[in-house]
Amino acid sequence: MADTGLSSNPTEYRKRLADTPDDQIDAWVAELLRDVVIRRGIPKVVEDFRRAARLDERSFERVFASGGGPPAVIGRDGKGRLVVPATTLFVLVAGIRAQVADARERLIEYLVQNFNELVYV
Repeated sequence: MADTGLSSNPTEYRKRLADTPDDQIDAWVAELLRDVVIRRGIPKVVEDFRRAARLDERSFERVFASGGGPPAVIGRDGKGRLVVPATTLFVLVAGIRAQVADARERLIEYLVQNFNELVYV
């Protein structure tokens, strides 16, 4: 895989991401959020992003709103899990950049934690 630009494992991937410009990191995160939600659903994507970005529910809501997401659309599914519309996931990238000083590291962590999703997609 390394010959095609992908990394062969998460450790190598993290190293490559360290040399990647912020705008590319942001684009990859937004694309990954979109691609994974199609196969795994909103609750899984929200949960994974929150875990990788170290956000509790309240912090997630702040990040979502700071990125331009309308707070009124934040809700819960039938199992009580936090959800937002799939079409608004991209706002998490701008929102985390606006809310936390180490946003780059948190976005990279999201990409690395979802390395197997990237390989699948």
